[in-house]
Amino acid sequence: MSPRPPHEHVAIACGGTGGHLFPGLAVGLELRARGVEVSLLISPKEVDQSAVATVRDQFRLVVLPAMGFSLRRSPAFFRSFLRSWAEARRFFLEHPPGAVLGMGGFTSVTPILAGRHTGAATLLHESNTIPGKANRWLARWVDECMVGFSEAAGRLRQPRISVTGTPVRPGFFCLQQDEARRRVGLDLDVPVLLVMGGSQGATGINRRMAAAYPEILRQIPDCQWVHLTGTRDFSSCETLAKFWPGRGRLLAFSSEMEVWMSAATAAVTRAGASSLAELAAVRLPSVLIPYPSATDDHQTINAKAFTADGAALLVTESEATPEKLSHVLVPLLRDASRRKTLQQALAKRAAPDAAVRIADRVLEAVERRFPGTADRLRSGGSEPVSTHHRGFHVQEVRP
Repeated sequence: MSPRPPHEHVAIACGGTGGHLFPGLAVGLELRARGVEVSLLISPKEVDQSAVATVRDQFRLVVLPAMGFSLRRSPAFFRSFLRSWAEARRFFLEHPPGAVLGMGGFTSVTPILAGRHTGAATLLHESNTIPGKANRWLARWVDECMVGFSEAAGRLRQPRISVTGTPVRPGFFCLQQDEARRRVGLDLDVPVLLVMGGSQGATGINRRMAAAYPEILRQIPDCQWVHLTGTRDFSSCETLAKFWPGRGRLLAFSSEMEVWMSAATAAVTRAGASSLAELAAVRLPSVLIPYPSATDDHQTINAKAFTADGAALLVTESEATPEKLSHVLVPLLRDASRRKTLQQALAKRAAPDAAVRIADRVLEAVERRFPGTADRLRSGGSEPVSTHHRGFHVQEVRP
């Protein structure tokens, strides 16, 4: 199959965590709607493979080796780095992209460098208030950066920076609570508490909520529950079902977070940037328990940005005793006026056009790199064709 010209192909490096992958998917869907062929460069991690299971017919998928930097494992890291760079470069030579967009993390590094080497425009998106190490290093090498929080702009060494917000998938904007509850079989008239720890779960939240459930249920005995544990903790959390026989769901992972979040009355969650963007999109009141070991404590800084606006409640992990959690959650589940105040602040934090803004910046970068190509972008359907490509799996999308 002959590749489409570079101006009609954009590669998005978005693997490693749901916080990178789901915003990348949102941008990919927006570009696809404009007739652009999109490749998603992801990692072999289970979270990546689960997240893309429902979109394999819409994108070309490229799985690259990925390993976060660690001094203890530096030889293995550099072997993985070189292999990933070589495979990304080979893929780009065979399928030249007009632009490579990195959504953050170490999985963005080799595609960005390979994109520069093969002549593509390069762009980077940073979702958090405190940029990660990979993005801080990459920022000086790309043509343009975009950020989800304005606070991040001054922390990147890049003269061309725009504040776009963090994109979420379209489904987060179109579901009403009653419709979402019907889809998953939840009672329409009873509160629903959603507990989640990000795409890979959170052991700290799982343990603390297990201790808090008895008191919360004592005060709201008919409350419904949805608890996403992460695959690692699922088996050890199965005993939680005793707290809500017949009134809740225990899940390891879900690729339909827009449904669960739209169905919920309130949530307990970490404070990753992607999760916060999704909370704002569905106007879901929440108690944020930031991951205390996050690099540069960026989740706490994210959470404080939201709580400063009155868009969420913050409880640190060290403070998250059963008494504290029940003291915060019970009024939130019972009091509609309290939730309305949070929802009004969340509406101001929402960025429903973030994917559109990022897609615009990407295509403008392609136009600068390949002048006169913008008018040739066309819309239209696509037909998936599966192939296996020189040692790395791809899913072709044929116009």
